[in-house]
Amino acid sequence: MKLFPLFFAMMLLFCSAHVVANMPTAGNMSMDEKGMIMNANPDQLPRDCPQISETIALTIRAGRKHALKLNGKMYAFDQQEWRVKPCTKINITFINDDQIRHQLMIHGLPGYLYPEGMFHLELNGEGSLQASLILPALKKTYLVHCELPQHAEKGMKAQLKVDGGDGDLPSIPGLSAAIKTDRYWVDWSHATVAILLLCVVIGATLPWLVIRLKKSKP
Repeated sequence: MKLFPLFFAMMLLFCSAHVVANMPTAGNMSMDEKGMIMNANPDQLPRDCPQISETIALTIRAGRKHALKLNGKMYAFDQQEWRVKPCTKINITFINDDQIRHQLMIHGLPGYLYPEGMFHLELNGEGSLQASLILPALKKTYLVHCELPQHAEKGMKAQLKVDGGDGDLPSIPGLSAAIKTDRYWVDWSHATVAILLLCVVIGATLPWLVIRLKKSKP
């Protein structure tokens, strides 16, 4: 009989954890150990859309390797801009190519369909998630980014343009000027100048020495 309370408590804890991890919660959110989907909308039309204009499949990848094309950036999406028609339904496949957590968030959507105006996919590591959303007819440029600390600042930022958009957002890597440009200052001390001059001398004389040695060989 003494084991029954302990067994009951363990079963209650297990069931509670399972329910919390797998059931949809407030704000149209579902999550598990893999990641999270928030505010997916596969079928409800925005008020300004009489019907879906087109349905497209969009694959968006995130990770460090996608930042190699962007000077000074650490993380990035594989693309920095997408263009769609008004009232488009997008079936998004979000792929995380890293072993660290990344997000795909779209901001500025109508709040009556997307709580807090947000569509959100999140992966705790390498893997993929799929979810859909339907965009309004409004001509607009939406922010797409990862909201984890410093990820957007380090390059994981893009834009989604509906009907050509209403302009470029600031600080989109490779597309628009940064609000605050990163500056990498050099400490021009006497030691720095001496090392630089030494490198110049070595770089200039080493090829000459190699040529002379080759010519001196019989």
